[in-house]
Amino acid sequence: MDNWQEARLIPVAGISGASEAEQRATSALLSVLGIVRPFSKNLLTPMGASRADKALVETFIETTFKTSSGRSVRPDGLVRVTYGSTVWVALIEVKTGNSRLDRDQVESYVEVAKDNGYNCVLTISNEIPPTPGVHPSGLKMRSNSKVDLHHISWTRILTTAVMEKLHKGIDDPEQAWILGELIRYLEHPASGALGFEDMGDNWTNIRDGAREGTLNKRTEGITDIAQRWDQLLGFTSLKLGADIGQDVHEVVPRSHQKDPSLRTKSFVDSLAEDGRLEGSLRIPDTIADLDIDIDLKARQNILSVVFDAPSDKGGKGRIGWLVRQLKEAPDQLVIEAYTKNARSGIAATLADVREDTSVLIGDDKKDAVKFRIVARSEMGLARKSGKKPGFSSAVINSIEAFYGDILQNLAAYQPKAPRLRERAPEVASEPLPTVELIDLTDSAQSGVDDAGQRW
Repeated sequence: MDNWQEARLIPVAGISGASEAEQRATSALLSVLGIVRPFSKNLLTPMGASRADKALVETFIETTFKTSSGRSVRPDGLVRVTYGSTVWVALIEVKTGNSRLDRDQVESYVEVAKDNGYNCVLTISNEIPPTPGVHPSGLKMRSNSKVDLHHISWTRILTTAVMEKLHKGIDDPEQAWILGELIRYLEHPASGALGFEDMGDNWTNIRDGAREGTLNKRTEGITDIAQRWDQLLGFTSLKLGADIGQDVHEVVPRSHQKDPSLRTKSFVDSLAEDGRLEGSLRIPDTIADLDIDIDLKARQNILSVVFDAPSDKGGKGRIGWLVRQLKEAPDQLVIEAYTKNARSGIAATLADVREDTSVLIGDDKKDAVKFRIVARSEMGLARKSGKKPGFSSAVINSIEAFYGDILQNLAAYQPKAPRLRERAPEVASEPLPTVELIDLTDSAQSGVDDAGQRW
């Protein structure tokens, strides 16, 4: 009994190669999309499919078509979502492992979709696009195209499944179990739905060139590393989002969203000039964005967060407010306190600040207006995760540790509500003297004396 294995709806046993992994992953995903409506609605509605709970979702694999030029093509699958008279159809192309999407192949599926009046072509692979709307194959669609082109990574699919099952909840217990089986399958290494584990062939040269100060913008492979860094940021945001049940986003300037080449250029410039890779993640309801700075020269992962200090407390009170929120944080954490208009802050380890909050107060006794919390860890050197610390896994682990030990415990300061002014107590007044009224009808009291003169 101890050695028995539980029967699985989607087994990973027997996967003999990349082709079989791709077929099994396609069939597993599409079948679950047809059964678990909350999951399919989350994935497909943003692409134009009906959001109705009772919409019919039909899925097919190994579909064969002929292009207008007479060439036979076979997308990996097809999804049809029907609600009333509305029908939405997408052709599906799937890659697993390290296989990359082929532009010509994707283009042929777009042609088939146009010929048949289908709505879109959806590609799925382990590739993570640098910015939303940019396809990994490089294929660009015209703005007036009747067919949409969408891409989604296996990491995004796994993240969506985890969030639906663990954080939002599936009401139907059987559907919840089925979705759990898909999650278990995709998390297995044999499925081909890989995490981000490889910085590529150029990693070692770029890593060492940054350390030695020999990099320039034309160094071979520097653009490849810049693009992979952007993909790693995207992957990390998805992974952290799955863990906390919220959408975590890479912070991308608007100019970079409009022109992804500018984003790659900024990473190349930072690598060549400073030997650094930088980025930021925006996590819902946190005190501020999480800033990531990888110093390849010092070989350190540097994570930080900057936020305002309380405005209605004294210097020590502001520092005490922060320290009380860092009960679970490690002693080696560094806190930097900045006074108004100061370019540099006063820094001390959390251990020292716990001993004496005054170490963050300068000789001028000015109060801090901002705090910066900094955590440093060793950078992974290997291009792949494995026996040696890999670069990507070290980055991911440092981000998860920073969030768990520090960021999730910080809350923006909320000043106390203003107090109502106390009224002065009312002073009791002395009673007025009693006035006796005189009856003027009585001649004796009318003010006339015995001689007839008024007095």
